[in-house]
Amino acid sequence: MTINTLTRMDLSEAVFREVGLSRNESAQLVETVLEEMSDALVRGEQVKISSFGTFSVRDKSARIGRNPKTGEEVPINPRRVLTFRPSHLMKDRVADGNKS
Repeated sequence: MTINTLTRMDLSEAVFREVGLSRNESAQLVETVLEEMSDALVRGEQVKISSFGTFSVRDKSARIGRNPKTGEEVPINPRRVLTFRPSHLMKDRVADGNKS
C-alpha cells in the first residue's frame, strides 16, 4: 500500500494551476497562509477553516505515566498540544471516499 503525501510544493503548484499566479507568487502565498496559521496557534488562538475544520491548542497538565517496558512510573511534564477537529462536511466527504 502506497501512502501519498500532499506537500507545500503540491499546494503551491495547485495555486499556480488554478489561480494563475506565477510559481514564485503561488509558493509565497502558500507560505504566508501557513505562517499566519502557525502564528495564530502559537498565540493560543483557534484556526477555523470553513468546510474543513478547526485547529486549536490545548494545555495538558502534568501527570504520572508508566514506562511500558519496565513498568516504572515517570513524570510527564505539562505541555501544549495541537488538536484538529474536522467539520461535518469534511467527515462526510472522507466517509464518501471510502465507498468507492
